[in-house]
Amino acid sequence: MSIYPVILSGGAGSRLWPLSRALLPKQLLALVTERTMLQETLLRLRGLAGAMAPLVVCGNEHRFLVAEQLREIGVAPLAILLEPAGRNTAPAAAAAAHYLAALDPEALMLVLPADHAISDVAAFHQAIAAAAAPAGAGALLTFGVVPTSAETGYGYIRGGAALEDGGPCRRVARFVEKPDRATAQGFLDAGDYFWNSGMFLFRASRYLSELERYQPAIVAACAAAVRGGCRDLDFCRLEEAAFAASPADSIDYALMERTAAAAVLPAAMGWSDVGSWSALWEVQGGDADGNVARGDVYLDGVADSLVRADSRLVAVIGVRDLVVVETPDAVLVVHKDQVQRVKQVVEHLQARQRSEYLQHRKVYRPWGHYEGIDAGERFQVKRITVNPGGQLSLQMHHHRAEHWVVVRGTARVRCGDSVRLLTENESTYIPIGMQHRLENPGKVALHIIEVQSGSYLGEDDIVRFEDLYHRG
Repeated sequence: MSIYPVILSGGAGSRLWPLSRALLPKQLLALVTERTMLQETLLRLRGLAGAMAPLVVCGNEHRFLVAEQLREIGVAPLAILLEPAGRNTAPAAAAAAHYLAALDPEALMLVLPADHAISDVAAFHQAIAAAAAPAGAGALLTFGVVPTSAETGYGYIRGGAALEDGGPCRRVARFVEKPDRATAQGFLDAGDYFWNSGMFLFRASRYLSELERYQPAIVAACAAAVRGGCRDLDFCRLEEAAFAASPADSIDYALMERTAAAAVLPAAMGWSDVGSWSALWEVQGGDADGNVARGDVYLDGVADSLVRADSRLVAVIGVRDLVVVETPDAVLVVHKDQVQRVKQVVEHLQARQRSEYLQHRKVYRPWGHYEGIDAGERFQVKRITVNPGGQLSLQMHHHRAEHWVVVRGTARVRCGDSVRLLTENESTYIPIGMQHRLENPGKVALHIIEVQSGSYLGEDDIVRFEDLYHRG
């Protein structure tokens, strides 16, 4: 049977702030290894028997980063489906199921979050192989991770009677929300409770027919969204109004906790959802003192802590069980027992419309990235990097002028009717209201310093006339 991996790459990973931001969430970050979480999710599928090209579902704002990360590891996706808005996992999976069922009526969907860590890939493959036959026969399989501790940060699944002809698969007796410590210990002692991994295997057609019984509005909305979708460069855009009409719900709540067809396959695969800083500390493993350090870090008398420095020296002395995370625009210090409260910081920032919840100082674009390096009244300075062959849109600004200085590479600059090439140490001026475009015609990255001046310097002061990347 053909297994179609469906990679769900939505969500913001707010419990891993300040590293994870709404526009650069944890699945797009290199947290556990030198590869991003999304890349590791895709790479661990290599060698999986029956696996087809992956179908990736992501938000519109992440599309170019997702495509670039797939290109970096040589993965050609079956498609990249773009969600116009986040509606949780049940609609995302339903849209993928409609897409796959039209290609292959017998398609098996392997639904995987893009932000999980699995250390035993062989066991992961073995679990999928064991689940394939019962899933093909109509079971809605979820993977239950054999618990190694009384973890309170995960939901649990209680395994019931053995599934007929299902090998190690068992019927689901009950789903349990995140328990307190005593309850989690009881689950661990009982031996028939498993961590809820949020990974699934089922036939696309079976998922849709069973979801139709409990959440017909999701099935109908997602069918219309796929049917009314369109191609945009290398992406498949779901129709916005139809997808927005879908109720927001998770696969567990919408279906798995209701259906009689739910089954669980227990597996020990070194799994973690890396849902908090303490979980990341556990996954990475520490030094002799239990410390995980990354970046320019000085430790003295520190134990069982995670310290990460992204842009400057961080010195930590005489503490234990702390998480210290530094980025260019924010610093987090939290006890490991309190890391679930980090989400409250993000909610605070969002309520006050502060940019630190949304993005880093370095902001990625399809042509490269820019980074704010200074700002004051009526001016700001950015470092802009344009990839070889990349070009910004033909645009103009109502409220600001721009000065560009080439630091490295070659720039082709259009300003009004004039087009000229600039090389290192050369500069140009873009007046307010002038149509202009910057592009990199060379084979090395173009680096420029941009100084903006004017009465309003927001990113929404951009009027685009032509854009290679089809942005509005």
